[in-house]
Amino acid sequence: MTRPSVLIFAGLDPSGGAGIAADILAVAAQGAHALPLVTTLTVQDNDHVFDALAVDSEILARQAHALIDKIEVKAVKIGIPGSRANAQVIADVIGRLRRQHPQLPVVLDPVLASGHGDALARGDAVQALAPLLALVTLIVPNLPEAIALSGAELTLSQQAQVLHARGCLHVLITGGHGPGAMVRNRWFGLGAERAWNWPRLPGHFHGSGCTLAAAIAARLAQGEPMALALAGAQAYCHQALAASYVIAPGQRIPLRC
Repeated sequence: MTRPSVLIFAGLDPSGGAGIAADILAVAAQGAHALPLVTTLTVQDNDHVFDALAVDSEILARQAHALIDKIEVKAVKIGIPGSRANAQVIADVIGRLRRQHPQLPVVLDPVLASGHGDALARGDAVQALAPLLALVTLIVPNLPEAIALSGAELTLSQQAQVLHARGCLHVLITGGHGPGAMVRNRWFGLGAERAWNWPRLPGHFHGSGCTLAAAIAARLAQGEPMALALAGAQAYCHQALAASYVIAPGQRIPLRC
């Protein structure tokens, strides 16, 4: 028995609710295997980030090359790079992988801040992502991230057009930060557009974006078409949030199984 491998670049959340911990569980739940590389060490609990320190880019590069020299990578999932230098390492690794697999799926969760607005990288987080946008198969921003990345409060369609112009082939803008009883997620693809509506669940959740992006990457790694991967990963993420549990006051932890 084999499982397709997903190369993951993400931060380490000591609370176990978001970042690399969330990614590993979400990827495994889809039937794939995670190759986790930590880009950033954080000081945080299930609510707030108090500090973030990028991992040395040379170490990150050595770790990545040790893996891809031996293991076939079927998809890449990116969370916070932590620094512009780390983003460039990730871009170089993707470039090397795509020389042999030009259609390798790359999913970017453009985490610019925690759910409470705490910074997750030193310096300009938007600029740190710049080397990666042209390499992205799918970017999964929430509403505030879509505004920050597009540079203006445009319509969702216009924000997606800006991201397309910067190289992102597919854009899924999630609506968890929006109003109303339903969460509306909208996909803008290559000649395709679709929306999904999910009942808004009570409470606040730690690592929901990580969970969704990692699940999509794992499904793409197994060869699912984009529309099916998006639909299946959203259903999984909604179920994980609905079954979430408490470790302390504040944000709940999705049950990723």
